Amino acid sequence: MKNYIIFDLEWNQSAEGKENTIEHLPFEIIEIGGVKMDEEFRIISEFHKLITPQVYTQMHYKIVEVTHMDMGQLRQEGRPFVQVMKEFLQWCGEDYCFCTWGSMDLTELQRNMGYYQIEIPFVRPLLYYDVQKLYALQNGDTKIKPSLDHAVEELDILEERPFHRALDDAYYTGKVMQNLDFSKWKPYVSVDYYQLPQVKEEEIYLEFPTYSKYVSREFEAKEDALTDKRVTDMVCKDCKRMLRKKQRWFSLNQKQYFCLAVCPVHGFVQGKIRMKRSEQGKFYVVKTMKPVDEAGAERVFRKKEEQRQKRRERSSTRKIKKSSSACRK
Repeated sequence: MKNYIIFDLEWNQSAEGKENTIEHLPFEIIEIGGVKMDEEFRIISEFHKLITPQVYTQMHYKIVEVTHMDMGQLRQEGRPFVQVMKEFLQWCGEDYCFCTWGSMDLTELQRNMGYYQIEIPFVRPLLYYDVQKLYALQNGDTKIKPSLDHAVEELDILEERPFHRALDDAYYTGKVMQNLDFSKWKPYVSVDYYQLPQVKEEEIYLEFPTYSKYVSREFEAKEDALTDKRVTDMVCKDCKRMLRKKQRWFSLNQKQYFCLAVCPVHGFVQGKIRMKRSEQGKFYVVKTMKPVDEAGAERVFRKKEEQRQKRRERSSTRKIKKSSSACRK
């Protein structure tokens, strides 16, 4: 029987700012809290441990303000991360699915495991439920990322614990899950990007009721990614047909790219590429493809026109500067 592990982390960071941040460890975990729920979403177990910091041994003032913890408490009550992580994994058991509020906790958990050279035992791809995303889906607006306390208040969940401590936030995240129409939103799993595909055969394809997603392997440069056929191909999620592009890939900011394709059976399909940096400083692509109506297709064309307009403005600015420079000479 699969259990749901709803966990939350609290972490510390460099009190002196970014210049004293350890590479690949911007946040050091100081608290892990979790609740285990069965398939009926009943809470069957809890986990809570404090961790003695080894990297950032001075508390950042914002962390103190939010969590009300101090270094003295962590040194007195905390235990080494390696020991706590071993106990946490044992508590999770064998057959489980992670659930978090937002996407950061799984990344930071694995970053800390990597720093302490703990083997990461999670299956790849690591699929989990982002309860914040599911809650936004149920509310009909995925562009807004509501806070946990806002969701608890909106759902009229009894606020019997404080917020901004690991176990309490995990408990409230579980309570939000209990209030979701999970049978409806269950297909919308999230995929963790910390451990990325290394070869073509490991690349990730996911299909959802309203769109499909592709996660590429790592590339040395953006140009390498954008010339790869798997990255740029457009496929209809319904009939799996390779599609003709009506508007080829273009970008407004070099981080997001758009295109528009046409399926002869199912109509317009919008493509969107998000270019991301991996932990190793390489590039990878998250591509989504979703059917759109004529209004959706028109929005893609307007984005393309916006790109052309910006290009014309930049060209005009360069000509003016060049002319002004020539006149001064």
